[in-house]
Amino acid sequence: MGAHDHAHDQAHGHGHDHAPGQAVRHADGHADGHGGGHAGHSHGVSAGADRRWLAIALSLICGFMAVEVVIGIVAQSLALISDAAHMLTDAVSIVLALIAMRLAARPARGGFTYGLKRAEILSAQANGLTLLLLAVWLAYEAVRRLIDPPEVEGGLVLVTALAGIAVNIGAAWCISKANRTSLNVEGAYQHILNDLFAFIGTAVAGLIVVTTGFVQADAIATLVVVALMVKAGYGLVHESGRIFLEAAPAHVDPDAVGDRLVAHRQVTEVHDLHIWTITSGEAALSAHVLVEPAGDCHAVRRELERMLGTEYGITHTTLQVDHVQDALLSVGRAGERAGDQSGGRHCADPHGPVHREGPHHH
Repeated sequence: MGAHDHAHDQAHGHGHDHAPGQAVRHADGHADGHGGGHAGHSHGVSAGADRRWLAIALSLICGFMAVEVVIGIVAQSLALISDAAHMLTDAVSIVLALIAMRLAARPARGGFTYGLKRAEILSAQANGLTLLLLAVWLAYEAVRRLIDPPEVEGGLVLVTALAGIAVNIGAAWCISKANRTSLNVEGAYQHILNDLFAFIGTAVAGLIVVTTGFVQADAIATLVVVALMVKAGYGLVHESGRIFLEAAPAHVDPDAVGDRLVAHRQVTEVHDLHIWTITSGEAALSAHVLVEPAGDCHAVRRELERMLGTEYGITHTTLQVDHVQDALLSVGRAGERAGDQSGGRHCADPHGPVHREGPHHH
């Protein structure tokens, strides 16, 4: 092991006795694998700036929401009341986002080896679920009012909706200034954006009621907003669910990554390949890489890390690199070694497909 890699292992506490020719390395996306910051994780907006913009949006929403509840009751408008209820979920989503940011900023310690970075994914999932649950309630109320419509004060609805559009444009602009690559911030943004669409629909409904007297327009506008809420809520729940289930990032094909790794001139096989997402924008990868007997394990590892960071944006990598041996040539080929109940596999429960040079099954 070179002095460079030995120093890395000492610094990170990797004082294990690895077999000769084996390199185990955690890379954090720096040009040489070292350094003080995670350059690959910068999104151009500081956590402090995120919190400031979210707090401004929260103030706008809470102030207007209180006024809208009163006006909605006076005007007997479901569209206004639904908008106010939606604004309540907007406020909750922003509060959750602010709490999640605080938790995610805490350093890793104890049993939480990633820290609390996934708090933001919990927040995003909560945002998605509240959108879906609220959509169900509003859909029920809208259908009920289509059947038995109450009298609606169209003029009051129109004026309030126009004011709501202005407030939500301001709130959406504030959140757009934060880091929307975070699924957490994106969840809050989707809440605000849907609320903006809701106010536009409510304004149109108010105008129709004023000009034509067609009071069912209020409920129809609510149903349009429900459809938008379901779309946004499903997207948030789906994306956060993928992260909780340790799925690979949507833009990364693990089989393609495995084939790309084994295409290296000195690599003969790659197995136990795992790709998952720690939190928004932070993908991680681990794999066992077998190198030809004359290959340089450390050089291969550094080249693979560089390739993963450059081509796939994966900077959290843990690669166990070994020289290939006869005992390892049958990894993943069940039943090739007589008397071996594991079928010649490197473990009783192999994790995923084996990647080799040339055509192979995934």
